[in-house]
Amino acid sequence: MPAPANTPRATITAVATYLPERILTNAELARNLDTSDEWIVTRTGIRERRIGKPGETTSTMGAEAVRRLMAERGLGPSDIDALIVATVTPDMLFPATACLIQDQLGLVGTWGFDLSAACSGFLYALTVGAQLVATGAHRRVVVVGADLMSSIIDPIDRTTAVLFGDGAGAVLLEPAEPGYGILDFHHLVDGSGRHDLLMPAGGSLLPPSNVTVAARQHFLKQNGKVVFKFAVSQMVESIQALLHRNNLRPEDLAMVIPHQANQRILDAVAERLCLPHERVASVLGYYGNTTGATLPLALNAVAGTLKRGNLIVFAAVGAGFTAGATLMRWG
Repeated sequence: MPAPANTPRATITAVATYLPERILTNAELARNLDTSDEWIVTRTGIRERRIGKPGETTSTMGAEAVRRLMAERGLGPSDIDALIVATVTPDMLFPATACLIQDQLGLVGTWGFDLSAACSGFLYALTVGAQLVATGAHRRVVVVGADLMSSIIDPIDRTTAVLFGDGAGAVLLEPAEPGYGILDFHHLVDGSGRHDLLMPAGGSLLPPSNVTVAARQHFLKQNGKVVFKFAVSQMVESIQALLHRNNLRPEDLAMVIPHQANQRILDAVAERLCLPHERVASVLGYYGNTTGATLPLALNAVAGTLKRGNLIVFAAVGAGFTAGATLMRWG
């Protein structure tokens, strides 16, 4: 249930992003895959994506996003209380990417951890970070979404190679003025979908071996039709659940900021909510699916159009399956 109006809340006070310089176009992909620019654009809406250069990692991208965030807000190395990193492509299984970013930036007195919920990761991390601020435990929490998806994408698999890109985004959470900030959230998991979007090997079930490498089991695998259907239904249902609980209607929303997986999914969300397409943020055409980074990248693109008091909703669906939505009054 949503908290009473006078309950302390957290709000997003800054957003910053980082994208690798290299642009991978559909035409380049078509040189090595049985595909074309028209095929990719028609089925996904993606025209290009960014790919990290050699030596670029999830932590270096995330650190640069946080560095820009700190510069925007004039923060020093001792001003961040906690750092939560949403990623499924950590530099290594452990230590956490949050530790690597803390060290690269020389943050002092900061604690943190990684959160793994695939494409819903940033959304879930936002909820966790908001609770740390709302309870009064911390005044400044940074939430990072970063993924180097090119490191786990099979370059010869047309069904996934055209979808994903690399990037990072970060937001700063601070105490909100009364009536503003993150108002409510609705999250869920459905583990029955665990076989429809996964990286089969590399964990305790299938540790790395010559067999798993030869079988290409360290790359992402996806059952596209099942994922598409779940994504549309659960993003819409999660948003509707929040609206119902808060006595709101879709037309009360100034902007829906959804996970950027496929333009057809975004169009379906707009249509089912009876919203004009310009009120459903889309940066997919330029960046592809950057997993943990899609929400901050989309927020960064539309933040300049938002006005104080606007109601916005973040929504996402990811492997697991994971899903949810978060309601916020911009301020």
